[in-house]
Amino acid sequence: MSNRGKMVATLMACAGVVACQSGQGEDLTGADIARVADLKAGFGPEFTVSSVGPAAVDPRLLAPQTLPPGLTFDPPECADSASERTVPEGTKGNMAAVTAEGEGVRYIVIAVETSAPVPVNAPDGQCDKVTFNGAGLRGLVEVVEAPQIEHTDTVGTHRVLQTTTAQGPRTGQLYNYVAKFGNFLVIVTANPLVVADRPLADVDTARARDLVTEAVGLVRG
Repeated sequence: MSNRGKMVATLMACAGVVACQSGQGEDLTGADIARVADLKAGFGPEFTVSSVGPAAVDPRLLAPQTLPPGLTFDPPECADSASERTVPEGTKGNMAAVTAEGEGVRYIVIAVETSAPVPVNAPDGQCDKVTFNGAGLRGLVEVVEAPQIEHTDTVGTHRVLQTTTAQGPRTGQLYNYVAKFGNFLVIVTANPLVVADRPLADVDTARARDLVTEAVGLVRG
């Protein structure tokens, strides 16, 4: 895995699921994760777009690289919250995904149908922003605005990770949005691409939030 890939994977290791809104009892018999592929039509020619699935959940794709040991967290009681996985280990089911790269940003939309409801982790307000640091590494995880969708639990998080290398400091960031309804999850990540001789692009977080809402609507049908 490239250094950039490892950085993104480490950033994703901080992802958690925080309930913003709840709803129970919805009829989802017509839901279909394959419809997430319809998002491809919303990206213009400046984007390179691809899709995969539906296929069995690939734990290698959904399981991020763990944070290294020995980190110091502030607040210290939020260490577990900052390291929470987006999808619990051992989750089984099917998934489909769309990836779009363009305008200096990569968007990934993953729709997951799990074999059983995925529990929702709701840390208290003191963990809305957590910083961490260690040998040659520092960063933060903070809760950001997420779309409000009826009968859906949603969360948005922003992660920044700075590492020290022989070539100097490297900074990466990742926005991660999760929507949960019944046995379904929609996960949207957005991060700037490293392009030679160009500054990192700003992530269009409004577009990322819209992708969450659109994907949830498509899956529900």
